[in-house]
Amino acid sequence: MAGATAISKIDTVIFDVGNVLYRWDLRCLFEKLIADPQELDWFLANVVTPEWHFQHDAGRPLADMLPERIAEFPKYETHIKAYAARFNETIPGPVAGSLSLVEKLADKGVPIFGITNFGSELWQDFRPTAAIFDQFIDIVVSGDEKLLKPDAAIYQLALDRFDVTPQQCLFIDDRLENIEGAEALGIRGHHFKSAPMLERALKALELL
Repeated sequence: MAGATAISKIDTVIFDVGNVLYRWDLRCLFEKLIADPQELDWFLANVVTPEWHFQHDAGRPLADMLPERIAEFPKYETHIKAYAARFNETIPGPVAGSLSLVEKLADKGVPIFGITNFGSELWQDFRPTAAIFDQFIDIVVSGDEKLLKPDAAIYQLALDRFDVTPQQCLFIDDRLENIEGAEALGIRGHHFKSAPMLERALKALELL
């Protein structure tokens, strides 16, 4: 009975964005610019790397990041500039089935929010292309807040801003460390693997 009581309290869903709602892979852009597979692998491991990209997620301006990287790798100036100018090409489309789950939740009147590790400037370019976010009441963007998941501070900020308790929320993310960060604050987590698995979890929680 205690489990049923806990489940019945969950009435709010918080989504991650990258690789939960929309696919994200730096390779999707740079395979268009670098034909040689070995060079492409080297470039993604050394020049425009996820770790370098995450600096923007954490709030570092592109105006600082790009010139610094170009100075380090001048041969790839055009490619480094393309990272900023053509970033939306690293997002090749929605994750299969995920956007329809957002629509179903919205149709049922479930409050929907987001917490995403996403650079502020790049988010401003991407957000207008994705009408699904019109269904969201609010989205905490790491680059705006200069806080990154799984830091407890970003979850606490979201709870405060969304005006919700941890116990009423389900948080969905593809990275286990981000789920564990949310769960440390008492938020129910779902480690995203696929939309069908998520749909089963939402039904089990009587959200769908």
